[in-house]
Amino acid sequence: MAQLVTLPEVERLSASVIRILGGNPGKVAPTNPTQPLQLLIGTNTYLIGRGEQRILIDTGEGKPTWGKCLESVLSEEKATVYQALLTHWHGDHVKGVSDLLRICPQAQVFKSQIQPDEHEGQGQRDILDGQVFKVDGVTLVASHTPGHTVDHMAFVFEEEDAIFTGDNVLGQGTAVFEDLPIYLSSLHRMRDRVTGRGYPGHGAVIEKASARISEYIQHRQQREEEVLRVLRDGRLDGEASPERKGWTPLELVKKIYRDVPESLHLPASHGVLQVLMKLEGEGQTVHEEGGSWRLSGEKSAL
Repeated sequence: MAQLVTLPEVERLSASVIRILGGNPGKVAPTNPTQPLQLLIGTNTYLIGRGEQRILIDTGEGKPTWGKCLESVLSEEKATVYQALLTHWHGDHVKGVSDLLRICPQAQVFKSQIQPDEHEGQGQRDILDGQVFKVDGVTLVASHTPGHTVDHMAFVFEEEDAIFTGDNVLGQGTAVFEDLPIYLSSLHRMRDRVTGRGYPGHGAVIEKASARISEYIQHRQQREEEVLRVLRDGRLDGEASPERKGWTPLELVKKIYRDVPESLHLPASHGVLQVLMKLEGEGQTVHEEGGSWRLSGEKSAL
């Protein structure tokens, strides 16, 4: 059975951070591929600060429960949202903007400067890499960390030596990404920025952000090594199978994720394709007609 992560709708995480759930449950791939998909309690949004003016990170996907929770928290805190920072353009992080502006009409909404044109929001301001946002008790430094999306932003919380990781690093399981080399570069930058907590876009607080990010990096390295072994030997245990030279991403998945239900093979093949493309950029693999891949030093069997 899938392991359930139970988080309260609203929870104070520190003197300056309150998490408000988006009310939109979803699923995430586990770190261990032999485990089933795991349920998360949707998108995390964070109300940050100690005074009347607060910063909000992300807005959920527009579920009515989120707006009601936000209103209730602001009333209890005798506070308002001064600025809202969007980590990336995905709907489960930005569709609550209209609810926010209904509750706090004067709130300034910021999104990445390079957010894809088709997803730009009316009247939203740009976040620049390194830009500083301040309210009472809080200094946030924006960091452009593409990978999950091209416009992805993380925010370093200087007073806590913590980082809001968005969807690049989750509280449970692994994250999906658009470009593996760029994603790995962002993970290294994020890991080296802080020694404290990670506040993720989904899931529970990460008590040691740098350690979790290192696990993500190692996980991606493991997948790369497995792909190379199958391309070279035809299997993971090292027994040679020299007659086989070309592999499609889905065929590689069936070797590498052999203990994973077949229903999850297609999603897994997207990650394997990203590994193959990274290796191609490094000159280690070749993409052939028909969708198969081989090591660059081998001749096609066709």
